[in-house]
Amino acid sequence: MPENPFFTESTLPYSYPPFDRIRDEHFIPAFERGIAEHQAEVEAIASNPEAPTFENTVAALERSGQMLRRVAPVFDNLKITDENETLKAIDREMAPKLAAHLDAIILNAKLFGRIRLLFEQRKALGVDAESVRLLEVLHRNFALNGALLSDERKSRLKALNGEMAKLMTSLMQAIQAGRNASDVVVEDPAELEGLNDEVGRKLPGGGRRIPITNTTDQDILPLVDSRSLRRRILETSMSRGLRGDENDTQAGFLRLVQVRAEIAELLGYSSYADFHAADQMSASADAILGFLESLRGPALSKAGREGAAIQSMMDRHGAGTLSASDWSYFSEKVRKDQHSFDDTELRPYLELNRVLEDGVFYSANRLFGLSFKERRDLPVYHPEVRVYEVFDCDGRSMALFLTDFFARPSKRGGAWMNSYVDQSRLLGRRPVIGNHMNVPKPEDGKPALLTFDHVTTLFHEFGHALHGLLSDVTFPTLSGTNVPADFVEFPSQIYEMWTSWPEVVERFARHHETGEPMPKALFDKMLATRNFDSGFATLEYLKAALLDHGWHRLKPGEVPSDLASFEAAALARHGVSFEAIPPRYRSSYFSHAVSDQYAGRYYAYIWADMLVADAIEWFRSNGGLCRETGDRLRAWILSKGSTVDPMALYEGFSGRKPDSGALIRRRGLVEAGN
Repeated sequence: MPENPFFTESTLPYSYPPFDRIRDEHFIPAFERGIAEHQAEVEAIASNPEAPTFENTVAALERSGQMLRRVAPVFDNLKITDENETLKAIDREMAPKLAAHLDAIILNAKLFGRIRLLFEQRKALGVDAESVRLLEVLHRNFALNGALLSDERKSRLKALNGEMAKLMTSLMQAIQAGRNASDVVVEDPAELEGLNDEVGRKLPGGGRRIPITNTTDQDILPLVDSRSLRRRILETSMSRGLRGDENDTQAGFLRLVQVRAEIAELLGYSSYADFHAADQMSASADAILGFLESLRGPALSKAGREGAAIQSMMDRHGAGTLSASDWSYFSEKVRKDQHSFDDTELRPYLELNRVLEDGVFYSANRLFGLSFKERRDLPVYHPEVRVYEVFDCDGRSMALFLTDFFARPSKRGGAWMNSYVDQSRLLGRRPVIGNHMNVPKPEDGKPALLTFDHVTTLFHEFGHALHGLLSDVTFPTLSGTNVPADFVEFPSQIYEMWTSWPEVVERFARHHETGEPMPKALFDKMLATRNFDSGFATLEYLKAALLDHGWHRLKPGEVPSDLASFEAAALARHGVSFEAIPPRYRSSYFSHAVSDQYAGRYYAYIWADMLVADAIEWFRSNGGLCRETGDRLRAWILSKGSTVDPMALYEGFSGRKPDSGALIRRRGLVEAGN
């Protein structure tokens, strides 16, 4: 049998993973050897008889675990982009083992003792500012995650962390399986009035199989004329994980909330939300709740006005009383009536490759001087993946960028960025970054035409990619997107602004057949409706954020036995029981709330949007799309990783503190005359 490709450093450019040699059976041996090697390295550091120095402790820890750095990013991506039963089984087996391995490092008293001593002496060590920052981050992370506990409490924490890892893995798998199993089958062709041929999968006899997508509201609803079918689609979406079948997530989710509440109590925090806010920009659960509730009034007011306009439209059609399954459908009719605009008119001008190359890449060139060249000589994990080499403004080769844009049943819903190789001067690593989406794949020979939401997502995820591609730090712990969750969305959301920048739109928005630019009148109509339904969008998001926050504010004795009742009570308590707008995610398919990265932190998107709204005003006052503004963004934000406190980075970039009022203005939540 050929040697496991993870056992040695890749010989491909940038240490790029040798996907053509990687097989499912390689993962467990690589994980097990990687864990064993890392444990030995950590023990050698912790037991070093020499007095602790930055080099023999902190830098040595940063250099350790190289095999795990090779295998974990590849596995973590493949399990959600090209999942199969073998990978699912490996994930279930390895998740608790990896959690135990992390605990063995964090809870190693000898190792923490060395780090703590260096932390206390950090100003006298004679090391640079980034090294001091690394010491501060490591000391905080160790202390935050239990290094100061007694041995008895450490033992209990290890057990809880292991159980949490198992629960997260099984819930994530159940959420994806539940979505894949929720297709709505339409056998009567009469119910399909209004749908174009690209929607769903055709069935014999003229019927259609309509897949359910990630969020509660479904993109297809504005196109479905049949009210009964709209209701069936939305009910199918909202019942995921609640059907009592093999993909039911209720018991697992409630147990996860209980385990997290016990972890927080063990660590000395009032709640898991408080624990997870301790290293964020927001700093406390109370600050998060106050921020979310400050948006409630403007969002409800705007949503109320939108609902009244929709009800008026329904009255004109004799369509009854507004319900959640009617909103998107009749909202589009209101948009057409008020603005003579139909979002589907944009699609012929939004071809995927052109948007990527003449929109996303063009903006990166204008801002940072970057250029991109496709590499067809490197292996990929799926035929739809493309690889680009990235060149800096001086022509220097600097990174690799992968794209994987089309939906498939083996792929998790939504969109995301991942890092295969983190940039690090210490390790001599240059970045390898991937972007992933779920654009419906067109039939053979047909172009991939996007919605404008897809275009926004494409730019958004590339903003994350830039955070990894342009990282310029020494230590991997501080590299790229290894920043607080409520700051990581800032680079991605600021990049969305170029989707409506005229100079950029003129290049990417061209008819896929004729090459003619999108008519200015159509573009202007689109811009005029950018805040159309912003009350709906903000309120559905706030509902999900408040649910996530509510679950993670619970103490161990407060976790309920019924998921749906808690949701209803929580939304009523926060005054957002607006039945025509359901939460963007219900708890039973809320992968952000399951993932430990975003648990108690789903607020991060709109927190970052506060920074973005303020920064957009800065960009417009300082030259817009040009090298001067791009170089400043790169110098202060994109290159810095977590080497500086994020608020200090933002204030250094913009020269001011963020203005939350800019967020309300940007979303159009201010009533006319205010």
